[in-house]
Amino acid sequence: MNAPVQDAEARELALAGMGASRLRKEDARFIQGKGNYVDDIKMPGMLHMDIVRAPIAHGRIKKIHKDAALAMPGVHAVLTAEDLKPLKLHWMPTLAGDVAAVLADEKVHFQMQEVAIVIADDRYIAADAVEAVKVEYDELPVVIDPIDALKPDAPVLREDLAGKTSGAHGPREHHNHIFTWGAGDKAATDAVFANAPVTVSQHMYYPRVHPCPLETCGCVASFDPIKGDLTTYITSQAPHVVRTVVSMLSGIPESKVRIVSPDIGGGFGNKVGIYPGYVCAIVASIVLGRPVKWVEDRVENISTTAFARDYHMDGELAATPDGKILGLRVNVVADHGAFDACADPTKFPAGLFHICSGSYDIPAAHCSVKGVYTNKAPGGVAYRCSFRVTEAVYLIERMVDVLAQKLNMDKAEIRAKNFIRKEQFPYTSAFGFEYDSGDYHTALKKVLDAVDYPALRAEQAARRADPNSPTLMGIGLVTFTEVVGAGPSKMCDILGVGMFDSCEIRIHPTGSAIARMGTITQGQGHQTTYAQIIATELGIPSEVIQVEEGDTSTAPYGLGTYGSRSTPVAGAAIALAARKIHAKARKIAAHMLEVNENDLDWEVDRFKVKGDDSKFKTMADIAWQAYHQPPAGLEPGLEAVHYYDPPNFTYPFGIYLCVVDIDRATGETKVRRFYALDDCGTRINPMIIEGQIHGGLTEGYAVAMGQQMPFDAQGNLLGNTLMDYFLPTAVETPHWETDHTVTPSPHHPIGAKGVAESPHVGSIPTFTAAVVDAFAHVGVTHLDMPHTSYRVWKSLKEHNLAL
Repeated sequence: MNAPVQDAEARELALAGMGASRLRKEDARFIQGKGNYVDDIKMPGMLHMDIVRAPIAHGRIKKIHKDAALAMPGVHAVLTAEDLKPLKLHWMPTLAGDVAAVLADEKVHFQMQEVAIVIADDRYIAADAVEAVKVEYDELPVVIDPIDALKPDAPVLREDLAGKTSGAHGPREHHNHIFTWGAGDKAATDAVFANAPVTVSQHMYYPRVHPCPLETCGCVASFDPIKGDLTTYITSQAPHVVRTVVSMLSGIPESKVRIVSPDIGGGFGNKVGIYPGYVCAIVASIVLGRPVKWVEDRVENISTTAFARDYHMDGELAATPDGKILGLRVNVVADHGAFDACADPTKFPAGLFHICSGSYDIPAAHCSVKGVYTNKAPGGVAYRCSFRVTEAVYLIERMVDVLAQKLNMDKAEIRAKNFIRKEQFPYTSAFGFEYDSGDYHTALKKVLDAVDYPALRAEQAARRADPNSPTLMGIGLVTFTEVVGAGPSKMCDILGVGMFDSCEIRIHPTGSAIARMGTITQGQGHQTTYAQIIATELGIPSEVIQVEEGDTSTAPYGLGTYGSRSTPVAGAAIALAARKIHAKARKIAAHMLEVNENDLDWEVDRFKVKGDDSKFKTMADIAWQAYHQPPAGLEPGLEAVHYYDPPNFTYPFGIYLCVVDIDRATGETKVRRFYALDDCGTRINPMIIEGQIHGGLTEGYAVAMGQQMPFDAQGNLLGNTLMDYFLPTAVETPHWETDHTVTPSPHHPIGAKGVAESPHVGSIPTFTAAVVDAFAHVGVTHLDMPHTSYRVWKSLKEHNLAL
């Protein structure tokens, strides 16, 4: 029974714990088409719901004609806001402290708003009945620009708020104004700018985009009128929060509400909020006493579910002549659409945008964000980022490039000059964030060495000197620091519920295990990585650890998956729950080996007596003992629950470099090279990390190079199909080169920081930086996204660079 070193290594390899690039456990069912999505749910007597939507962006509802639809065979009901009023469900609270119409009440506020619902025997009858419902409107003036919405003579968009001079986040200064929120020291920052030898400013617009997950939103609601139980299968990234909201809206005790999120085909923030379709399906099931299914189509998904971005940003930097940044000042006008339905922590109506000082040691900073109503769909979400961090990183990285250009400094040089130094961590920013750890200079050197940065700059200079060169060459260099792991309850909550998360682990008598979490995967590989954490902590092979999420009847209460919080928050809960079991297992092992607990060492999968490798008990031995004959005074079983409320956020970071070649005749931009270095702290599964980075980079490429949601003056969305909305395929997607450093978080139980959102956050400003850099020699400081061939060609023409 000896356990030589090599045997320990072999056993550790067999565990496939943290650090192992083990294949994803969930992939076997997905690649065979055995996934279980909301649209796969079928129930006896199930009816189908479809939605009548407004064709205009702003108008009064004169009359809704339902008779033709109700006369159709197979149609069970047509419901409007008037039908929901007796139930007080025609309006609902939003996560941002506003209210939103479930079905349009007397007027519509945006194109494709929900006006009525049809319930029928199948989805085809329901769709036909939707066409039979006729609605008469009196059109009203439309406002789609938030700057215009704040003009004195702008039409009143939210008549339901008439006379209200304050909102959830402070006073309202205009009838279309939602909030003004700021962070930092305004007086100190203004003083710095008043005396700074160098200042630069830049206006930039970050266009409205959409997460566009593979699976659209939907639900199956089933109310049991005898038991009073409500079960709802739903595409939700936060099922426990949905349960709480549903109970608050319906009056059904939360103990009788079950929310199940089965397999989810991508979320990216789009499936955090509560949509009117969910509420209507639940109401229909309660009214009719039968299950009701609603699954939206792609046009509905892009048109009405939560958008992202739509920030009009003005940035300013103050600096010394040699490039040392002294101050940052930012003013933002944020388009929130018709209702403030952003999914942000209660205390932060602009999310965590105040991370906009980035990776830099900036002594004074202030930012102000003004939220505004317009005639667009509501629901700004953190599209694969943590609460507006993408906009913040974009802002600071563009501003640093603008400053470098004014001072004629190299991009790498000015960044290295202003980085927070390794010895400064933990570092408190001018906005009050306490960065846990980082080593930016080492990461930057690694990237510059890997791509031979001096050679790239020399090539670019030669290309610029050749007037006949058919292409322009641009080099984008970006560093970013994310703030993720939402979050500490002292800072973050939703509807008053703190953003902790949870884990329950049960070890079975034969040594296998089941773990249940309050998070919910949408493709991140939780069933694999969570099992790997437990494997390392408890010495149980990850292959025999079952991971369950998404069912509020079995999972402990958690705040869900978004804001890159799975590993930073749930991962910590897992590790600490496992350590509770580990502590109990040590007591049982000591009893079995007839020694004191302090006489035991832990090695991979067993406790052994110090100095005698032949005397040991594996976790499998201990599990059997826990259920068979535990020590006197120790309760049977081997299980634990832990709720983890983090002491701080985590701060993953990265350095990205992109090289583009722009065809001077067509404006076509080709990504020649993209090098991405990420630091997410402790790496649990390198293979999954690599996959997450590839996915995030691809989404970042889509946003920077093609995605936008344009509106005409009448509020018509001009790109709400996949014929218009850019989703890159393998043909368009560049080749990615990835790298990493490891700087563990000092306060996290396993040192992990989170990674899945970093590539999206970092890549978008990198692509823009590369495109703008191709024009920098003619004085261009910024070009707004998306960088489509046509838009780039127009810039070439404007600056006399086109061939």
